[in-house]
Amino acid sequence: MKPRPPAGASSSASAVPARVRPHLARITSFLIVFAIGYSLGLLSSSTRPSPRPSQTTIVRPHAAHLLTDASTTVPASNATASATVTTTTTSYPRSPPHDLFRFREECGEPVASDAVVPTLLEKLFDGESPYRGFPPPHTAALLHPARARPRGWGSTGAVFAELIEAVRPEVIVELGAFLGASALHMAAVSQNLSLSPAILCIDDFRGWPAFRDRFRRDVPPPRHGDALLLPQFMANVAAAGADANVLPLPFSTASALMALCEWGVYADLIEVDAGHDFHSAWSDINLAWAVLRPGGVMFGHDYFTSADDRGVRRAVTLFAKVKGLTVRPHGQHWVLSPKPHGHGSSAR
Repeated sequence: MKPRPPAGASSSASAVPARVRPHLARITSFLIVFAIGYSLGLLSSSTRPSPRPSQTTIVRPHAAHLLTDASTTVPASNATASATVTTTTTSYPRSPPHDLFRFREECGEPVASDAVVPTLLEKLFDGESPYRGFPPPHTAALLHPARARPRGWGSTGAVFAELIEAVRPEVIVELGAFLGASALHMAAVSQNLSLSPAILCIDDFRGWPAFRDRFRRDVPPPRHGDALLLPQFMANVAAAGADANVLPLPFSTASALMALCEWGVYADLIEVDAGHDFHSAWSDINLAWAVLRPGGVMFGHDYFTSADDRGVRRAVTLFAKVKGLTVRPHGQHWVLSPKPHGHGSSAR
């Protein structure tokens, strides 16, 4: 008989499967090396000094960085009272290729002021006034009776008379027309000053989501998805006898302004009162600037109103800084200093 192995050896051998026994030494070596490496890593991380708050660089791009390069030291909000955080601004270009400034500034050869309306009628309305034969019976039945004073916001402010008298414009562009309140006021002010400017009203005449809930008494009910703002605007203009001067351009502000730029249609006075968020206002102001004649003036609404929502005022202020202009608040309106001659425009 073979001698029986010791009790301890028998239990140890039975605890390890037979197929693992040949690799037992290698596994043991790996575990030892892993344990040593892990221990060294813990010791290294615990002895390494953490960076002081004053050594931390935080880059926070915002609108101010588009104008200047600077390093600002401010107190750290989540550190000790004596610690500081250095905010390093990045150098952003004032002009393209940065998307915020990628707007066309050179436009087509200028069309004579007295040829502006005929040019637009030819390009947009097949050479015929949109007021001719307006309104057809089926449309007239849907509209509200024309009002002498349509619904508007700040549409009769003193800024209109002041600027029209000072600039004496031959062409006025209005961004955001709604029912025609400010356009008709500008036409009346011009007539009192013996002026007869073309007033181009750019608006898609679609309103905005849920606007009808607030202005149900001022606008006609929709018809087959049509907001009917354009025919109501035209009915108000025609009733006031201003259809010879006030021309609606029923397109988005961006597409209409780019077309005016391409065709060489320039304005002496531009009112901006369309979208009130920053991006819409910023786009409108930059695109409109290209079609403003040198010496002309741009102004707009909602500089000091709840509708601004930190959009219009922010866009106007930034634009003025970039262009080296001054902003003059005028009640709820803002007025930019006149466009300098030779300032990115071929208009004469």
